[in-house]
Amino acid sequence: MTDNTFVTLPNRGLIHVEGEDRVEFLQGLISQNVERLAEQHIMYGCLLTPQGKFLHDFFLHHGDGFILLDCEGGERAQDLYKRLNLYKLRSKVQLSVEEVVPVYASINHEHGLKDPRHNDMGYRSFEKPDINEVNFEEWDKHRITLGVPDGSRDMALERSTLLECNIDKVNGVDFNKGCYMGQELTARMHFRNLGKKHLVSLEFKDMPSAPFTEVTLGDKLIGNMRSSCGNIGLAVIKDEFLEGLNDDKNPIRLLG
Repeated sequence: MTDNTFVTLPNRGLIHVEGEDRVEFLQGLISQNVERLAEQHIMYGCLLTPQGKFLHDFFLHHGDGFILLDCEGGERAQDLYKRLNLYKLRSKVQLSVEEVVPVYASINHEHGLKDPRHNDMGYRSFEKPDINEVNFEEWDKHRITLGVPDGSRDMALERSTLLECNIDKVNGVDFNKGCYMGQELTARMHFRNLGKKHLVSLEFKDMPSAPFTEVTLGDKLIGNMRSSCGNIGLAVIKDEFLEGLNDDKNPIRLLG
């Protein structure tokens, strides 16, 4: 993306979390340390299954008496809202959902809050910048090149782990906080270095295959495709095959 341009991010929703127990409520559920939100203003985190598999990712925004979760929109926002309600029990929190919310991103223009996932991911805002708008594909190519996952486009629901999708590398998990849902698997993979496959950025000589289909190299199954834009994309690749993707003669090569 060029200077002084922005994109409108598609399919975004919003969960409002209010009430005196809002921090404690989220702290026991999600991968991020919500107790630090007031000082950081924006954070990135995930909700997992009890078995430690991906369900939702979102940005947490600190407000005066409330927390906003900038999440995937439509049915995905409704699903997150329903899951959070299941765990509310007697907590003094009030939840509400907006299925469609405009969210804007700019890479080289300071507008809103800095995207916490990567230093080069720019800024996010609920207010439309007064600069030129460009196609979403420009932002998407930039994101893919940086290796930053984008929710259920890149993480398989109830199957992906946070570490195989590099959520630890994009500031989406705190290994020093207390217990949260799905922590056991996430912590074990981290401290024992158990990951055998990871999300990587790839360039294809031909067009990438469809999301969540097999990625092959010759007669070998090397991974699973995720989001793409043009001839670049993200895929979860078995670590044993990564070195071979540095060869420019292959139809697939690692970016970066």
